[in-house]
Amino acid sequence: MLRRVFAALLLTATALLGGCGYNDFQRLDEGVKSAWAEVLNQYQRRADLIPNIVATVKGEANFEQETLTKVIEARAKATSIQVTPETLNNPEAFKKFQQAQGELGSALSRLMAVSEAYPNLKANQAFQDLRVQLEGTENRITVARNRYIKSVQEYNVLTRSFPTNLTAMIFSYAVKPSFTVDNEDAIKAPPAVSFDKPAAPAAPAASK
Repeated sequence: MLRRVFAALLLTATALLGGCGYNDFQRLDEGVKSAWAEVLNQYQRRADLIPNIVATVKGEANFEQETLTKVIEARAKATSIQVTPETLNNPEAFKKFQQAQGELGSALSRLMAVSEAYPNLKANQAFQDLRVQLEGTENRITVARNRYIKSVQEYNVLTRSFPTNLTAMIFSYAVKPSFTVDNEDAIKAPPAVSFDKPAAPAAPAASK
C-alpha cells in the first residue's frame, strides 16, 4: 500500500515539475554551460597563439615597443582572471572577464595593424601563418559568443516568464549575464594607426 502511495506521489511530483518548467531549466542550463565552455576554449586558443606572435614580432628591428607591451600586459591580465562555474551567475565577475578579453582583442588588433608598416614582417611566412590562425580564432570567438548569447537569452526568457518564473523563485534560478558592448561602434571600428613619420625640425638659420 505504501509503495503505491509513494509511486503516486512521485508521479504527481514529476508531472508538476515538468509542467512548471523544471526540466526545461535543467536542459537550458546545460546548454548555457556548454556554450560557455566553447567560448572559454576559443579564448584559450587565442591566448596560446600570442607567445608565438610576440616572439616573431620581437625579431623585427625597431618594432613599436609600446604596442607589443600592451599585448603582453593584456594577455597577462586576461589569463589571470579565475573563471569558475559561478562566473555565469555573477554579473560583476562576468563583466570583469569580458572587459579583460576585450582589451586583449583591442591590443591584438592594433598589433596586427602596426605590423603592416614593417615589410619584413609582411614577408615573414611564419608571421603570416600566425595572422591567419589569429583571424580564424577571432571568427570562432564570435561564433561561440553568439551561441552563448542565444543560449542565455532562452534561459533568461524562461526565468522571467509566467508561470516558470515561480519555479525560478522556488529553486533560486537567477537570470544569467550575457555579453554586452558599451560602445559597439567604437569596438567595430579599426584602430587608428598612423605610419607617417614626424617631419624633421627645421635647421636653425645661419647667424650673420
